[in-house]
Amino acid sequence: MRTTRALAVSAVAVAAVGLAAPAASAWTDPSNIVAVPNVIVPGGKLTVTVDGTSCQSPRSSVSSPAFPTTPLSRTSGNTSSATPTVNRNAEPGAYDITVHCGEGRTLTRPNAFTVIRGGVRGGLGGSTTTGATRADMAIGGGLVAAAVVGGGVFWMRRRAESKA
Repeated sequence: MRTTRALAVSAVAVAAVGLAAPAASAWTDPSNIVAVPNVIVPGGKLTVTVDGTSCQSPRSSVSSPAFPTTPLSRTSGNTSSATPTVNRNAEPGAYDITVHCGEGRTLTRPNAFTVIRGGVRGGLGGSTTTGATRADMAIGGGLVAAAVVGGGVFWMRRRAESKA
């Protein structure tokens, strides 16, 4: 019985190593191109990260119609990155990123990032206006007044219930 268990465990271990070997060889080719931020204004800095050991050679680089060719540098493990600056005259729209790695290996990620004009909208408050407008102040004041009145009514009702 013990021999059967040992044989089964050995078979599982060999299968795991056999299945992991093709995945390990895939790390030599460029893969998984990530651009952060994915929405940027002209003149902004973009961080491009690439997985793959072949992209750690000194001749590796990233390029795009929106920024000049920029060399990649090794960051950690099988990852390399570059920090290109988007051209100030880049037109709004989606742009591809092409990675050029050692031994003529290339990989292109279509629509990797988008260039927009003006400030990046950050949600409520964003960067499109400065300070609160009169309407914002009126709405905020109304909400505070409603909360005070509602709290007072609740307090008065609780007080009346406790006397009865």
